[in-house]
Amino acid sequence: MTISAKNIRFDEYNMWVELSDARTLGVPLAWFPKLMHASPDERNDYELSRRGIHWDSLDEDISIEGLLAGRGDVTFKSHSAA
Repeated sequence: MTISAKNIRFDEYNMWVELSDARTLGVPLAWFPKLMHASPDERNDYELSRRGIHWDSLDEDISIEGLLAGRGDVTFKSHSAA
């Protein structure tokens, strides 16, 4: 069974993803800086697919597999010293 997103919504600090298996994931926007800094209109301009969520205007893709594994934006670079 492939688990997919059925709906998403946002509050001030989180993205809530309703899944096809009846679970709802609450994910901190801090995990996805592009979404955290986007306007409400930009956040709500998404497309759902069998594998994830896509924001064309933000050039952001989030896989359901990654969300279930607890992964945030893997392209985000930390500014801490090595």
